[in-house]
Parts: sequence; structure tokens; C-alpha cells
Amino acid sequence: MTTTTASAEAPGAHDDHGSHHVLPLWLLLGTWAALMALTLLTVGSSQFDLGAFDLPIAMGIATVKAMLVLMIFMHLGFDKGFHSLLIFGSLLFVFLFVSFVLIDRGQYQPSITAMDQQKLMQGN
Repeated sequence: MTTTTASAEAPGAHDDHGSHHVLPLWLLLGTWAALMALTLLTVGSSQFDLGAFDLPIAMGIATVKAMLVLMIFMHLGFDKGFHSLLIFGSLLFVFLFVSFVLIDRGQYQPSITAMDQQKLMQGN
């Protein structure tokens, strides 16, 4: 007795939800080169004491690198606008949270510095 089994998958179930975005090799290599250049820029900027600009410069470079990865390698630039809205909204909240921490740090840092100097004076 032979039985025929129906496929558990619907026809076309292997079709992806969208079309594939085959990117040209020059774009992928250019993005890789830009990421490597930005990495060298990060390392180079860490060799100098830029004072209060150290963190903003490092975060700016990291943000540009993250955007390149999101837009090119993760194909967010070719995806629906709603997905971009979710990603950028999340990044906005992260930026706000880090900003509030840095603002708070600026308020209490002078007292920490003064306390450290007192401890150094007592230790000598």
C-alpha cells in the first residue's frame, strides 16, 4: 500500500520575505576599506590627548562605522523604512542615555578630583 504524503510546507515557503540585494564587489570592498580607515583613525586619535574631545571623537567614529555596517552589510539601506525607524529610534535612546550619564559625570567629577588630591596629600 502506497500513500502519498502532502508536503508540510506550503508552495513557495522557501521564498524569502523580500528580494535579495546582491551588492557589487566594489561597494563591499569600499565599505571594508572605509571601516579599516576609520579603525586606523580611531587608533590614531587615541595616541593624542584631546581632552574633552576624546570621547565625542571616538563615539562619532564608532557611530559612522556602525552606520556603514547597518546600511551596507546588514542591508538596512535596502529594507523597509519601518525597520530603519526602529533602529535609529533605538540609537537615539542610547544616545540620550549616554548623554545623561555624561552630564551627570560633569556635575560630580570636580568633587571626585578634589577628594583624590586630598588622599594623595594625606599619603605623602
